[in-house]
Amino acid sequence: MKIGGFLIRLLENPNLLEKDTFSNLLLAIFHLDEELERRDFNRDLIESDYKHLTNDINRVYSSLIYEWVNYLYYLKLHYPYMFSIAVRTNPFDDNASIYVNES
Repeated sequence: MKIGGFLIRLLENPNLLEKDTFSNLLLAIFHLDEELERRDFNRDLIESDYKHLTNDINRVYSSLIYEWVNYLYYLKLHYPYMFSIAVRTNPFDDNASIYVNES
């Protein structure tokens, strides 16, 4: 299944749609995907297009970070063993490691 199909399946889930911030993230991803899909990257981007795409990417990234932090909070409260691996494999940490640090 392509990423678009996966995202559409997420949009079909009424439990996820009840969460406005997650819905906003999905819509931002759809918008960015559409912007990127329709552009010809064999040509140089003009400054206004560059700024527009930068804003779209920042919107997705900031929404994604917000959702990830909320997800970590949920895991910490309800599933500490899953929280541990999520923190150890943090996608925002270049030095993240699956291995448990005993220090």
